[in-house]
Amino acid sequence: GMVSLKRERDVELDDDDEEEGVAAKVGRGRDPEDRRSRHCPYLDTINRSVLDFDFEKLCSISLSHINVYACLICGKYFQGRGLKSHAYTHSVQFTHHVFLNLHTLKFYCLPDNYEIIDSSLEDITYVLKPTFTKQHISGLDKQGKLYRAYDGTTYLPGIVGLNNIKANDYANVVLQALSNVPPLRNYFLEEENYKGIRRPPGDIMFLLVQRFGELMRKLWNPRNFKAHVSPHEMLQAVVLCSKKNFQITKQGDAVDFLSWFLNALHSALGGTKKKPSIITKVFQGSMRIFSKKLPHPDLPPEEKEALLLKEEYQEEMSESTFLFLTLDLPTAPLYKDEKEQLIIPQVPLFNILAKFNGITEKEYKTYKENFLKRFQLTKLPPYLIFCIKRFTKNNFFVEKNPTIVNFPITNVDLREYLTEEAMATEKNTTYDLVANVVHDGKPSEGAYRIHVLHHGTGKWYEMQDLQVTDILPQMITLSEAYIQDKLQEKQTQLILYPHYGLSEG
Repeated sequence: GMVSLKRERDVELDDDDEEEGVAAKVGRGRDPEDRRSRHCPYLDTINRSVLDFDFEKLCSISLSHINVYACLICGKYFQGRGLKSHAYTHSVQFTHHVFLNLHTLKFYCLPDNYEIIDSSLEDITYVLKPTFTKQHISGLDKQGKLYRAYDGTTYLPGIVGLNNIKANDYANVVLQALSNVPPLRNYFLEEENYKGIRRPPGDIMFLLVQRFGELMRKLWNPRNFKAHVSPHEMLQAVVLCSKKNFQITKQGDAVDFLSWFLNALHSALGGTKKKPSIITKVFQGSMRIFSKKLPHPDLPPEEKEALLLKEEYQEEMSESTFLFLTLDLPTAPLYKDEKEQLIIPQVPLFNILAKFNGITEKEYKTYKENFLKRFQLTKLPPYLIFCIKRFTKNNFFVEKNPTIVNFPITNVDLREYLTEEAMATEKNTTYDLVANVVHDGKPSEGAYRIHVLHHGTGKWYEMQDLQVTDILPQMITLSEAYIQDKLQEKQTQLILYPHYGLSEG
């Protein structure tokens, strides 16, 4: 007697679907399906143009995450559906009757509290939780069909703007670039790929993986209600998981974010130094580093010569992996022409790639010691990321180097930067550009935009927050790229990230 009564009462108030399942099994003495379920009179009151599932699934009144229902008439979120619950009260107060449980994806009519079963609601469920079949995924890069969103705009899945909530464009461009790397995208479009990864209890980092997967599925959803996506939940996970190192409210550095994000995803997916993850499979290459210690520059010449014979001053070789290559720019001499206009220097990509030819030496100063280093590549990744180092931190401020890097959009051949052994093993050494991130404006402020190649149409698009425009490929090389993603030919592909973009010139 008492126990089952208590159960029923709980269900009414807290409406926990788990409990409801238990109560139903105990038996309520009524038909499991209400005959109104398939004939709900209120379906035509649903307003799809106000539905937005990109925001945190929080009750607008109690701010709780538990049992949240979306009102399908005004789009607001409320907790619970039992008597006196927020959704129930809302339904009575505003005569809004149709609600969706954001967790179980079931529809209900309130205040009558029966489940609605109707196939005309499937488009709403799909926007909340887009799913992709293997067949759908394998065809993504083979076609350029435009889809019409519910609001009437047409869009190409994958080429959709991301909301800039306040100052998160530095993260948006990285998320957009990664969403255009097919093997990485395909992995995250199918939740089955990482659902089973076991993480220690309370591991918040796995939230990054889940949110990134959700964002990929929204960006590539062919049945969206609007032609842009808000990365709100993804970015909240970034703020939380980076312990506020990366914020939504102040501009960050795209390269710092990229570096943190790739490493965080790798370890959240259970990857280690020895155990690969999709991140290392797609982006990781390796290099040889030759390093030798230099005597202090102020020592007299004979002391320097004596030190150079010692063992600790001999060249040492080490192997290291990388997820992206940092390319240094020559210091920019700024000339003015007759009209007193600044001439911005330009440099070919291959000049700055010389850092990896095994010959070019670069001096590195630490607090106490100086080293000379040279680099050579031993393994090329399927997708190669270049980060062009545009910003240098001086004692008082950050300086931006405006030099334009001229890079070919196709056939960037890295063969000459490989060791001899690697030349024999690496068959494909050429890369094509797939994405390019640009930074415009001053170092600590400024704005980011991205160029991406849509594989299905073969066209280039520029995205800056919600703006999406098509662009001619020859316009890309004129921008000051910051991160570049290249795509390696045949199976392997390289992502070329843009250098920081340019607006002052």
